Amino acid sequence: MNWHIKKFNELTTDELYSILRERVNVFVVEQNCPYPEIDGKDSQSYHLFVREKGKIIAYTRLLPAGISYSQASIGRVLVIEEYRNTGLGKKIMKRSIDYLHQELKENEIKIQAQEYALQFYESFGFKPVSKVYLEDDIPHVDMVWTETSR
Repeated sequence: MNWHIKKFNELTTDELYSILRERVNVFVVEQNCPYPEIDGKDSQSYHLFVREKGKIIAYTRLLPAGISYSQASIGRVLVIEEYRNTGLGKKIMKRSIDYLHQELKENEIKIQAQEYALQFYESFGFKPVSKVYLEDDIPHVDMVWTETSR
């Protein structure tokens, strides 16, 4: 497995195409949820991804504070179907938190978690800060991680 973290302008066209393809496959096709996947935030984000045999198998988008929220954010968290339940999701989330905290010096991270994954995110120290709400007809909960919740 090859791990990468890149700013938008550092991505190759092949990497960008693969990232967008996997995001659409998971969040639009697999979840049967038509929504504007390309939202204008990618160019201001960091892109953490794992490749194996030339294919992107896991991905997160890391947004510095002030882009989606006043806090930094992790979004578009995905592991492709054949690599789920292998521990890869935990590894990429840990690396995402570590990068935002250690490299970008962010002490607070906010996410929009799908309700079914609440316990997964709680295992990293994220705490719910909202009630369950529908976002694109999928139940979500806002959650925040702080340096002290580690």
